[in-house]
Amino acid sequence: MINKKYKKGLTLIELIVALIVTSIIVTAVVTLAYALDTANEFSNDTGRMQAQIRFATLRISELIRHSKLVCYYAGSDDLAVWRADDNNDGQISISELVYIDSGSAHDHLRLCEFPSSNNTAINLSSIGPFATNWWSAYSAEANYTGMMPECSNVQFGFDVLPPQSRFVTISFDVVENGIARQCQINAKLRGWAGNLLDSSGNIVSDDD
Repeated sequence: MINKKYKKGLTLIELIVALIVTSIIVTAVVTLAYALDTANEFSNDTGRMQAQIRFATLRISELIRHSKLVCYYAGSDDLAVWRADDNNDGQISISELVYIDSGSAHDHLRLCEFPSSNNTAINLSSIGPFATNWWSAYSAEANYTGMMPECSNVQFGFDVLPPQSRFVTISFDVVENGIARQCQINAKLRGWAGNLLDSSGNIVSDDD
């Protein structure tokens, strides 16, 4: 004789309990997946920002450290450095000049260099803001290298004003995971060419 107890299906209460338990499990899995995905996004953003900061710090500090002079700074948009005396003539030429530019909004850092075979000597007094395009008389184009495309409040600081500056500070703000923090790049000119400056701060024709 077949026991009628085992012929019964699930009761309504058992079905509801099963649905509730299943819903709880599915909700927990979805919540965990979302939390992991959000954590990965935060981690990726932080890693990307940290990589940009390290790259900018290394490149800019090395540039300044090996430069000969901070040639120009007026206002707060950019500064120009005499990268090196490639032809050993004791004078600045356009291909030896590099701008560190933050733009009028002070919201990025980039390097601006000038590919040119023009070795005409440039007086310090002739060097002006990058945005005025004064350099176009010596070079047909400028090459840009982005350092920090996502930053704000870029500020330049010096121990003394150029061209006597030997120590440069560049500070800027970045946002990581919704939190703003300040970063700073510090560099000292190792080979400061002060021997080429006269009493008025101009580069003399020779250093004898």
